[in-house]
Amino acid sequence: MAQILYITNILIDFGVLSQLQAECERVGIRRPLIVTDAGVKAAGLLDKATAALPGLQPAVFDQTPSNPTEAGVRAAVAVYQSQGCDGLIALGGGSAIDCAKGVAIACTHEGPLKTYATIEGGSPKITERVPPLIAVPTTAGTGSEVARGAIVIVDDGRKLGFHSWHLVPKTALLDPELTIGLPPMLTAATGMDAIAHCMETFMAPPFNPPADGIGLDGLARGWAHIERATKNGQDRDARLNMMSASMQGAMAFQKGLGCVHSLSHSLGGVNPRLHHGTLNAVFLPAVIRFNAEAESMKRDRRLQRMAHAMGLASGGDVAEAITEMNARLGLPTGLAAMGVTPDLFDKVIEGAMADHCHKTNPRLATPEDYRAMLQAAL
Repeated sequence: MAQILYITNILIDFGVLSQLQAECERVGIRRPLIVTDAGVKAAGLLDKATAALPGLQPAVFDQTPSNPTEAGVRAAVAVYQSQGCDGLIALGGGSAIDCAKGVAIACTHEGPLKTYATIEGGSPKITERVPPLIAVPTTAGTGSEVARGAIVIVDDGRKLGFHSWHLVPKTALLDPELTIGLPPMLTAATGMDAIAHCMETFMAPPFNPPADGIGLDGLARGWAHIERATKNGQDRDARLNMMSASMQGAMAFQKGLGCVHSLSHSLGGVNPRLHHGTLNAVFLPAVIRFNAEAESMKRDRRLQRMAHAMGLASGGDVAEAITEMNARLGLPTGLAAMGVTPDLFDKVIEGAMADHCHKTNPRLATPEDYRAMLQAAL
């Protein structure tokens, strides 16, 4: 049975940050905790957010790690509770938004965070007790502002997914103005993250035609605008379309993802310094070649339809086009360029097999298949 549920209030345009206080009032937040990171603060975006809250006195947690951890969540919860907060504003990229979702769980639910992880059977344990959350993304990649999931590295070192409709932000304020100053490499890496979401969810076999349409359109927008946004960060049209592509990928991936994310989640847990979007970009060609043999990919012409959205002649051109795009954007040529060595493969494979994205790939990968994909991406 397919469940199709799109429930976030999304405001997307230049200047919509001005609606932040009105949205807090709409969802009943009177004392928000802003969850952000040091980079967002240094860029002046925290000041812009607090200026958009003239009638409120927000508390601030600005120490979100580049990959959110359970320790970081605990530190933010301490601020939330000590300051008497009643809601959350996530300001930043996927790390800040996912950290805020972790805070939403931890401040209202007892026990270690892993209790609520998807692969631990914890999703039904996340209840409506979570506080309201408003998400304000400052990158165009993760799409976590409209998604029901979060990725957090828990205390035992695993990078786990947490999924519940209760975690979906009440409002997503998508203001492309906040991405204008994003550095080229971060624009490229987060943009390829958005493209990976659109592609991988389109390849996933579950039946969800609206998600397929949203993901395919997001792919077309992302592919057409990522180079422009990377080469000229002031290109407002490119920034708007990349923010939409990011949002669309996450709206669609309620359908499921696959081996790209199984591998990047696992490797990101082994080495938290590696950027998630960059890993997705590097893994995409190998996974697409693996998926090309899936019956659902052939029957539904999935590769050919993606090729059409990307302006390519044939589905057989898709994987190589991504490799070439990564090179043009200045992203790493492979895992070795990121410092990854084959001695990590066994641990990465173990994590990928257990990841929540593993079973929604169009071909069910074996450990040997994952090893071959890792080797191809090296």
